[in-house]
Amino acid sequence: MNDGVVSRPATRILWRSAELESAERFTAAPTPDGWRLDGVVVLPVDDEPAQISYRVEVDPTWRTRRADVVIDRRGQPRRIGFEADGEGGWTVDGAEANELAGCVDVDLGFTPATNTLSIRRLTETAASDAIAVGETRTLHVAWLPFPGLVAKRNEQSYTRLAPDRWRYRSGEFSAELAVDAAGYVLRYGDDLWTAVLHRTG
Repeated sequence: MNDGVVSRPATRILWRSAELESAERFTAAPTPDGWRLDGVVVLPVDDEPAQISYRVEVDPTWRTRRADVVIDRRGQPRRIGFEADGEGGWTVDGAEANELAGCVDVDLGFTPATNTLSIRRLTETAASDAIAVGETRTLHVAWLPFPGLVAKRNEQSYTRLAPDRWRYRSGEFSAELAVDAAGYVLRYGDDLWTAVLHRTG
């Protein structure tokens, strides 16, 4: 009777970002096909109060299969949709995105939620390939930068500093991430994102 979904607890987080002047309500819940991550971010965009809502669906190995983003300013929503085959093939808004070929994860630049995708895959892979403390892995991701919001390929690296701490690098940018036991971000850098509420179950 138990299909395995019930035994995997959901997570709810309220993040605050001093740098982006944003607040976000995030939820992660198991599905029969993997996990679903949902978030609603409120923040200023071009001196206007704005809302960004998103949903990311991943398979049981935490490979991105779908991501939908809606940015709403002045009641004029803009939608961006990603589809992935889990093997490195992508479409964006229904068009083939060859520039993203080979990427497995999506990274949404306005939230720390999608760092969890890489962290979970790096720690939940086969024991012989799982990253150990002190090791670094380099990944290519389908990145949606903020505020530009134009998808591009991005090289990122993760160094596992401790079971609950990581060093993230992308180009010249670097930040230390503190995470919970499930890989969700509790603190990102000094003040980029901080979890002010964190609940599971």
